[in-house]
Amino acid sequence: MKRLTPSELAEALRYATDWFAVYVEETNALNVYPVPDGDTGTNMHLTLQSARRELDLTDTRAMASLARALAYGSLLGARGNSGVILSQILKGYAEVLKKYATLTHEGLVAVLEHGASTAYRAVMKPVEGTILTVARAAAEGARQAFEAGIDTVEGVLEAALKQAREALEKTPELLPVLKTAGVVDAGGMGYVRFLEGLLGYVEKKPLPEPPKIERYAQEAFEEEAFGYCTEFLMEDVEAPIEKIREAVSRFGDSLLVVGAEGFVKGHIHTNDPDALLAAVARFGRMRRTKVEDMSEQHSEILAMVGAAEEPPPPVGLVAVAPGWGLAKAFRALGARVVAGGQTQNPSVEDILDAIRSQPSETVVVLPNNKNVIMAAQRAAEIAEDSLGKKVHVLPTKTLGSGLAAAVVFDENADLETLVADMQAAADRARTLEVTRASKDASVEGVGEIHEGQVIGLLDGKLKLVAETPEDALVQLLKLVLVGEHDYEILTLFSKSTADKTEIESILERLEAYFPELEIEHHGGGPELYDFVAVVE
Repeated sequence: MKRLTPSELAEALRYATDWFAVYVEETNALNVYPVPDGDTGTNMHLTLQSARRELDLTDTRAMASLARALAYGSLLGARGNSGVILSQILKGYAEVLKKYATLTHEGLVAVLEHGASTAYRAVMKPVEGTILTVARAAAEGARQAFEAGIDTVEGVLEAALKQAREALEKTPELLPVLKTAGVVDAGGMGYVRFLEGLLGYVEKKPLPEPPKIERYAQEAFEEEAFGYCTEFLMEDVEAPIEKIREAVSRFGDSLLVVGAEGFVKGHIHTNDPDALLAAVARFGRMRRTKVEDMSEQHSEILAMVGAAEEPPPPVGLVAVAPGWGLAKAFRALGARVVAGGQTQNPSVEDILDAIRSQPSETVVVLPNNKNVIMAAQRAAEIAEDSLGKKVHVLPTKTLGSGLAAAVVFDENADLETLVADMQAAADRARTLEVTRASKDASVEGVGEIHEGQVIGLLDGKLKLVAETPEDALVQLLKLVLVGEHDYEILTLFSKSTADKTEIESILERLEAYFPELEIEHHGGGPELYDFVAVVE
């Protein structure tokens, strides 16, 4: 093949994403660097899926629009250290692609070279023996093939893949932690699988069967504190990337801050995610944050390894939750968490992946948002048809009802009894949400609301406007606690960028107003909400 049209290249990228999906668990099983949290394959796959979704919304008959979709989609969906680096490789691809009408073998060499160099520039302290090394080797292989007279797309790809594989095998010699664990680099393996997928499309190869996972490299590491993998996506950013990178560098390591078209994506491993997010919030409008406790992820992997030798519990739990604090709460109650919520609805495939990761034959899913219920039901149907699992979607419409249901979850209970108990708990709980109006509106019973005003929602329904978030929270609590009631516990989540001194003042006010309530406060609430509270 002498060249790829933009439409053919788009199909090749889609096929490479499907090819990569076959090897997600294999890649996860290798993941020990920078921490053994076992999610490199998942994060790289989610990054590719985001790019593919953008391609599906784009007219891919023109290379310029394809290039923009590739860069934009992968940046917005980049997950984890390897996912962000992969997004920068794809950004480098895009910067070259937009100069071509079709992709020739010569253009492919330039694409691979610029992808590797862009990724190196994005990392503050590049480490050899990682995906960076493998990407550079692939580019060198492509260049050597071109200079040797290879004049086809598949010929250049074959040479790039050959050299990438050779570099991958040498990664343990460059990175001691890999040698200790007896594995090659997970991110590097992921890039090799991606290149295999591109070549597979050109050579019209069928998708392979998933490999059998013999061991998880995370077993070689003891449980210990690894900190929080913290990510943010901001828009309307005018400050230089270097300034933002400098502002967050003091908070931890594995730092990546990248951007395009007014968007900035950040990734860092830190022990203080709240302070980090508060520090960067001044540079733009926070669109999305994600904080994962890497110690918990590592523990989950070890538990999964141990569970492989024992029968899994009868029932597993999956919950959708935005914000690291809520995710941590659901995990503590035994759930596998799918990131998402209001304005960030997870896909059917995201939920299906979580169901698949539960070893139990029966799984209960908590959507926790009315807009996620349909996707959860579709994922349940697919899981039952393709995986043979029995999946029950409990139609929780709010985070409060979902948390209350998760509190009574029992992995050993009879499903019918369990679902009845969880539904009863969900029905008793009240969810309070304080946020800002996204547009002007007139709401019956509330009146005129203007964009940016503080608003309060009770069980998903808009109930009031207020001068401050604190006032809205107090007014909502008064609505719930009026008259006879048996509510005893208030669990309050504030967003990660909230000022700690202000939160302390608010908690003192709540304790004075509502002495009958036991109040628990957690950070890491959804970024679009000043507060999310659950009254039980």
